[in-house]
Amino acid sequence: MQVDAAIERALGALRICRDKMDAKGARRLRTIATEACRAGANADFFLGRVERETGIRLEVIDRATESTLAVIGCSPLLDANAKGAMLFDIGGGSSEVVRIMRPAQGAAPVKGPWISLPLGVVTLAEKFGGANVTSDIYDAMVAEVASHLAPFARDHGGDLADMHLLGTSGTVTTVAGIHLNLLRYDRRRVDGVWMNDVDITVAVDRLRGMSYRERAAHSCIGAERADLVLAGCAILDAIRDAFPLPRLRVADRGLREGMLVEMMREDGVLSAARS
Repeated sequence: MQVDAAIERALGALRICRDKMDAKGARRLRTIATEACRAGANADFFLGRVERETGIRLEVIDRATESTLAVIGCSPLLDANAKGAMLFDIGGGSSEVVRIMRPAQGAAPVKGPWISLPLGVVTLAEKFGGANVTSDIYDAMVAEVASHLAPFARDHGGDLADMHLLGTSGTVTTVAGIHLNLLRYDRRRVDGVWMNDVDITVAVDRLRGMSYRERAAHSCIGAERADLVLAGCAILDAIRDAFPLPRLRVADRGLREGMLVEMMREDGVLSAARS
C-alpha cells in the first residue's frame, strides 16, 4: 500500500537523522512533526513506530507554533527599510501565511495575523494530479487555494505599501534556482535572493512548460518532487494574486532556524534583541 511505503520511507529518513545525531554526539534536541501528523488518522501508530525503531520522540506542534517558528526563522531576511512582509511557508500538508510588521524603524519584526491553509503540495497534488498538469488543472489548483485564502486576504491584505513577500519552502527555493539558472542547487546563492514579479512569472512559466520527465531530471527539482512542484507553484500564484507585492525575498530557512533560535534563547546564549 502507498501509506505503508510512505511510512517506510519516513522511517528510513529518520534513521539517517538519528545516525547523524549520534555521530555528532548531540545532547540538546528538539524534533517536531507538522500537518501530516496533526491530520493523519494513523498518526499515533506512526509516532509509536518512530520512537520504537529510531528512538526519536516527535513533538507534534500546532499550527500557531508552526507559523511562529517560521517567523522567527525567516524574519532576519525582512528588508531593513520595509514596513513589513507577507511571510508564507508552503508545506506538504498545509501552508501558513503570516503578516509580519516592524513597529518602528530598527525595531524587531513582530508576528501579526496569520492563517494556516489546509492545503500543501502533497494534498493539492493528490487531489488534482501532479505529473501531467494542464492549464485547466493548474488554474483549478490556484482557484482552490484562493478560495481558502480569500477571507484572510480580505481582512488583512490592505495597506501593503512598503511591504514585500517573504517565502520559505521547497517551492520558492526551486523557483529561485530556476530563475538563477543553477545547474546544481546552491543554498548560498538562493537564501536571501530577491525576485521581482516578472522574475517569478518567468520562472513559474518555465516550470509549467516542462514535462514530468524534464522536471524529474532537473537538479533543482529531482524525481521526488517532480510531481509536487507545480502544486507548489499554484499555491505561490494564489498568494501572489491575494497580495500583489512587487518583490519576493526567498528564504532557504524556516522552522529549523526558528527552533534553533528558541533553544538558544532558552539556554541564555542568545538575547531576543540579537536574534
